[in-house]
Amino acid sequence: EDLFHFNGVNLDCWTETFNMSFYFNYLTRWPEFCAVAEAVDGTIAGYIIGKVEGTNEDWHGHVSAISVAPEFRRTGVANKLMQHLEDISEKLHDAYFVDLFVRPTNTAAISFYKGLGYVVYRTVTGYYSGEEDAYDMRKPLPRDKERRSVKNAGARISPDDLTF
Repeated sequence: EDLFHFNGVNLDCWTETFNMSFYFNYLTRWPEFCAVAEAVDGTIAGYIIGKVEGTNEDWHGHVSAISVAPEFRRTGVANKLMQHLEDISEKLHDAYFVDLFVRPTNTAAISFYKGLGYVVYRTVTGYYSGEEDAYDMRKPLPRDKERRSVKNAGARISPDDLTF
């Protein structure tokens, strides 16, 4: 039911909007990573969708989409959604880190993620429709005691080089 109410949250230039099959795939495969924040009146304030992927020390949680409606920004909604995904990644899936992709031009989001402990691990050239790069930002979780998930940061790769 919430899927039909997402559009108001997705109406900004930073949020990727996906088709319904994308959302259904995530809801059926990784339901624990899908969360909606509602206001008191039932309005959707924001949502997060993620998954777990990788093998061995690359086993990690991934933020596939997070969006907060403009009127709910800077109220702690995004913090709570990110904390939810990080907790699920750490406590339920015993992941080494959480990662996400963000446009380098989205300076507000980059600043927000850095405030949560994420670092720019690498740049994926032409990630967004072959036209705009993406920062792959990572946050090591307690299982990654030696912070191997963020060592050697600074590489530039192509989307074809992404593996998990």
